[in-house]
Amino acid sequence: MFDEVVERCRLGDATGYSILYERYSKAMFNTSLRIVNNAADAEDVLQEAFTAAFGGLKDFNFSSTFGAWLKKIVINKSLNLLRKKKLLLVDTDDEAIQGLKDEEMPDESNLLLQVAKIKKAMQTLDSGYRSVLSLYLFEGYDHEEIAEIMGVPSTTVRSQYMRARQKLVTVLNKP
Repeated sequence: MFDEVVERCRLGDATGYSILYERYSKAMFNTSLRIVNNAADAEDVLQEAFTAAFGGLKDFNFSSTFGAWLKKIVINKSLNLLRKKKLLLVDTDDEAIQGLKDEEMPDESNLLLQVAKIKKAMQTLDSGYRSVLSLYLFEGYDHEEIAEIMGVPSTTVRSQYMRARQKLVTVLNKP
């Protein structure tokens, strides 16, 4: 159904634009908000993403869904905003982090059961940690995909993820 709406938008149908915006705006706002951690910035990203998507519909080739294509735009715009603010990743070579094994880390399945609590705790993390965790936990990207999106080595993503996960657990365990 949405492929037909995309085609209508390509022909300049204003109703089609409205339908796509209504269908995807809330989810895309939430995706951006989890990364930028600021409602006003997320709203700006949302508007920029839809403007870019609607302006670039001629390049959309239906190899993925419109939603997946739009989500990539939203994630890239969110990360670009953080880059502009210079809040993204700090490349670390922390031996303590690299030496940790997954089994030494807290049980992630327990964390996943507390999504609302995790989202609230994530708001307290710095933007780099929050971005990696959001892309991994909520958006479902793996470390290599996140590295490609962020333009950093996958080892940086892995270490940032492990550090972020440790900080998140610390925040969650505070009384």
